[in-house]
Amino acid sequence: MTKQTRARGELGGVAISAGVLIAFVVGILFWGGFNWAMEMTNNEAFCISCHEMEENVYQEYKNTIHYSNRTGVRATCPDCHVPKEWIWKIKRKIQASNELYHKVMGTIDTPEKFEAKRIELAKHVWQAMKETDSRECRNCHNFESMDYVKQGRRAVDHHERGLQEGQTCIDCHKGIAHHLPNMAEVDPSAVLNKGE
Repeated sequence: MTKQTRARGELGGVAISAGVLIAFVVGILFWGGFNWAMEMTNNEAFCISCHEMEENVYQEYKNTIHYSNRTGVRATCPDCHVPKEWIWKIKRKIQASNELYHKVMGTIDTPEKFEAKRIELAKHVWQAMKETDSRECRNCHNFESMDYVKQGRRAVDHHERGLQEGQTCIDCHKGIAHHLPNMAEVDPSAVLNKGE
């Protein structure tokens, strides 16, 4: 092997090492930037930065036990609407791109437009929660941790029956943090007060 061949080999090895190092650094910067962007879009301030959310559902939420209660524990928008597990969080963020499209199109940019779409929007959220067995609710609540002694008789009956029948939180707790839409088409008994 000549000196020239050896020098080329060493130079090639250095170039490969430098390329790997650069790719590693770029990968870390990309991953860090990606995670930073994910976290910046995963907080209450971001959620209510558009007036559609701030003027409608956020105002409703401020009057619920999830916003203010005796213990000071607060569930914010992402606690209920964005999964904590990474793969499900990414899926939800991709789905949110549809919400950005509707933001640009002005689909719900007035309270009247929002009310007209409320049942459709609610059904989407309820279906997603049903499909995940109310995963985000269960981050804080679950049947096994409930102290039935501290619940009212009616609540105990419903929770025990729900557990036995394999129900999930959203089956009974629609409207827990936001006003219910006109429920006539979903559950006529809710409108007629024939339910519980």
